Amino acid sequence: MTRLAPLALALVALAGPAAAADTILPGYWESTNRMLSPIRTTDVEKRCLTKADVEKFMMGPSNRHYTCTYPTRSFAGGQILLKGTCVSKKGRQVAVSGEGNFTPTTFKLTANIATTFAGIPVSGRASTEARRISDVCPPKDAAD
Repeated sequence: MTRLAPLALALVALAGPAAAADTILPGYWESTNRMLSPIRTTDVEKRCLTKADVEKFMMGPSNRHYTCTYPTRSFAGGQILLKGTCVSKKGRQVAVSGEGNFTPTTFKLTANIATTFAGIPVSGRASTEARRISDVCPPKDAAD
C-alpha cells in the first residue's frame, strides 16, 4: 500500500499557474501534500516552478514512478477535473480521479486512486494545498 504514496503525492503535487487566467503562475511555491487514506501522511515542501514546469503540470500530474494519461482533463475557470490511469514501470495500473480549484497563486486538489494489491482492491485519497509565496525563486543553495 505504501507504494501508492509516490503516485498520490505526484497527483496532488504542487503545480504552478502560468500567465493566463486558466493556469497558475511560475514562482516559488509551498505545498502541503497529504495522503488521507489508506495511510495518513503529510509532507510540506517548497519548490521553484518555471514556466515549463507549469505547462507540464497543466497536462496532468505524473511522476518518475508512474506514466499517467488523462482522457478527461480540464483546467478551466478555476476548476480542475482529472480522470485517467497511471501505470507503473512494472505494469501496475492505478485508476485516478481528481477535482479541485486554482487561482494564479493558489492550488487545491483532492485525488482518489484505486488499484489492486495481491488481488485485493485498494483505494486511497490524497490532497494538495499550495500557495505561491514569491514571484522569484531563491538561489538554489538558499532554497529549503
